[in-house]
Amino acid sequence: MVHGPRSVVFGGSCFQRLISLCGACFAPFEDILVKKFRKFLVAAAPAAILALAPAVVHAESLYAAMANAYANNPDLNAARAGLRATDEGVAIAKSGYRPIVSATGTVTYTNTEGNEVSTAAAGVSISQTLFDGFQTLNNVRAAQATVFAGREDLRGTEIDILLATAEAYANVIRDNQIVGYRKENLAFLKEQLSASQARFDVGEGTRTDVSQAEAELAAARALLTAADAQAKTSAAVYAQIVGNAPRNMQAIDVPSRVLPNSLDAAVATGLKQHPTILAAEFGVDAAGYNVKSTEGAMLPGVSVTGSVNEQDTGITISQVQARVTVPLYQGGLVSAQVRQAKEQLGQQRILVDSARRAVEQAVISSWTAMEASKANINATRAQIRAGGLALNGVVEERRVGQRTTLDVLNAQQTVLTAKESLAQNERNYVVAAYSVLASTGRLTVQRLGLQVANYRPEKHYEATKDRWYGLRTIDGR
Repeated sequence: MVHGPRSVVFGGSCFQRLISLCGACFAPFEDILVKKFRKFLVAAAPAAILALAPAVVHAESLYAAMANAYANNPDLNAARAGLRATDEGVAIAKSGYRPIVSATGTVTYTNTEGNEVSTAAAGVSISQTLFDGFQTLNNVRAAQATVFAGREDLRGTEIDILLATAEAYANVIRDNQIVGYRKENLAFLKEQLSASQARFDVGEGTRTDVSQAEAELAAARALLTAADAQAKTSAAVYAQIVGNAPRNMQAIDVPSRVLPNSLDAAVATGLKQHPTILAAEFGVDAAGYNVKSTEGAMLPGVSVTGSVNEQDTGITISQVQARVTVPLYQGGLVSAQVRQAKEQLGQQRILVDSARRAVEQAVISSWTAMEASKANINATRAQIRAGGLALNGVVEERRVGQRTTLDVLNAQQTVLTAKESLAQNERNYVVAAYSVLASTGRLTVQRLGLQVANYRPEKHYEATKDRWYGLRTIDGR
């Protein structure tokens, strides 16, 4: 709200009628009353605010919201569970190094022309692959590369959740500010309607002025309803991401200390550190090992099998067998699989280039948006200052008959639009700044210094990669 002589107009119809009836002879006294009334409001406002404020206010900063989202967001926890499942791929691949042990039991019943014979036997067999064309070795390496790519994908998900938190936080602040501005506008228009009605009652205004004020008041109520709905929607999105409803949110500071110094530095950092690029590069490694593993199916294989069988007659049979297998022709299956794996490798290499271009574009877009929003903030603040002065002048000129009610309403709408633009630009600046961090791969718990336990995926990997047996997961499920 812009304070000025219109504060007197807000005082009620009785005072307005008195001023209108007395005319210019009361103008000096009106100025004195305006100044006194302003001083009274300035002195009384802090006490009134303190009286209405709750005894204890629980504030939630952006970093606290990010910490809650990092610890509790279900999408992020699902991504962590997915990476733990990917970790098991290494143990699965390493099973190719280990023996296969099985126990067998057989019961045979034979009836030959009434001559019945029953036999039983039990045994244990062990099979061990000695050489499989390096397939197991390359499968293990491919699985490890897939795990490393999964870690980068998880880091990318963490960055996305933290950025979504920042955006949701900024949206709630923006929408609450707009609700406040529209409430102020509604109060202003109510008082303008009262003033127009008072002037009309004493013959200084017209029915048109009253109708214009009524129309603007009705439009302001609709705008406030829409703003309330948008604020509730933003709060719901915030609760979905963070896990709790927004509470007494604080102003957001742009993390200048971790922002790159220039656009070129930001692009270079993004191309070096962004998890999308790193995951694609690990994908190339995994695809390369898959090619080698598939080619291994065309090499000779060596295996050893040992078995012990005991029959019900008391006879024990022990056997050890070594087998060498040399593939000659597999119907074209392996050849096709090798070609397919090579094409997949080529695809992964192209995806690396695609990821680099996408990251570069995201860095440039977010950086330019940040600079544009910062410039717009300065311009909008100047517009608000000028608009406030203009509104004061128009109200004063309307009081002495040089302006109409429509002029006042137009001036007030200009100020309201500028305030809402400032709220939007401040939101855009914050979101763009955090988008710069996200696109450079710096929007992480460590960089921001969030007060939350850092999830370390390597702990699960180290605990499960060499397990020989066991059905329970690391956390006991």
